[in-house]
Amino acid sequence: MAGNTFGKNFKLTTFGESHGEALGGIIDGCPPGIELDFEFIQKELDRRRPGQSAIVTQRKESDKVEFLSGIFEGKTTGTPIGFIIKNTNQKSDDYSHIKDVYRPSHADYTYDKKYGIRDYRGGGRSSARETVSRVVGGAIAKQIMPEIKINAFVSSVGDVFIDKPYQALDFSLTESNDVRCPDLATAEKMIDYIKQIRKEGDTIGGTITCVLQNVPAGLGEPVFDKLHAELGKAMLSINAVKGFEYGSGFCGAKMKGSEHNDLFNIDGTTKSNLSGGIQGGISNGMDIYFRVAFKPVATIMQKQETIDKKGNIVEMQGKGRHDPCVVPRAVPIVEAMAALVLADFIL
Repeated sequence: MAGNTFGKNFKLTTFGESHGEALGGIIDGCPPGIELDFEFIQKELDRRRPGQSAIVTQRKESDKVEFLSGIFEGKTTGTPIGFIIKNTNQKSDDYSHIKDVYRPSHADYTYDKKYGIRDYRGGGRSSARETVSRVVGGAIAKQIMPEIKINAFVSSVGDVFIDKPYQALDFSLTESNDVRCPDLATAEKMIDYIKQIRKEGDTIGGTITCVLQNVPAGLGEPVFDKLHAELGKAMLSINAVKGFEYGSGFCGAKMKGSEHNDLFNIDGTTKSNLSGGIQGGISNGMDIYFRVAFKPVATIMQKQETIDKKGNIVEMQGKGRHDPCVVPRAVPIVEAMAALVLADFIL
């Protein structure tokens, strides 16, 4: 299976399946002498782990990371960093009913067609559980560039959304609620909506906004490896992501140039920042901000018509432990992928 490595200078290769023995990764290109904060790495994993609140999957995993190489006396050595996160709460029988059928809008069908074999236990490699390794890589990447601030938050769930610009939000409030929304009044509405959706046996999508601050000017390459192109690739590689926009995004398509242009201040900053901190594929020193759209989780607890391996029309219904809305747990994943992109360009 190709496509398991991300990055050029700071490389992360991930491995493992949702219901296998463990997941893990190898980080290559991390500079030597970085004193790692292991408590911080574990806190990042705790933000992503299942079973953390009433509005996410109730699978119970501690997600404790074990480092196998590349670290000596708490510091990176410059050699590959190997790590694993063991699975401890698999319930593979929950998936026996889909062994020979394909869930609509899931990777079940495409994996089977591509490889001729499919790990149906939780989706195997296509499971969002694969992202646990990305969070470890991102937590280490963040420690390479501590001056850069990376803040992601849930900006919408279904049609419940924050109606304020990110500059009016207090990012310190993001972790104060289960849905990871820094606007507390909106967070309450989001949580109530997700609980309602769960009771219906359904799922709902949403968006995550991410803000990168103190990014130096000059990151990114001007043609194929544009900074926003790499951020887009990173975000679109996350399970369930259906869209990415930065700066003015699709709203910019409705504007005139006279409305959209970011006029300069004397010091090189701009009066507005519709460019989203990136011009010509290169960071300009202003805040970089982007939004990531997540689809509803494909596995729903309602009866649906689908097909089996023989092409017969059959009826199926999801069961087991699944997120009614993936966005609260995806916040640290978005931050991790952004950190991997920035670290790669900085190095």
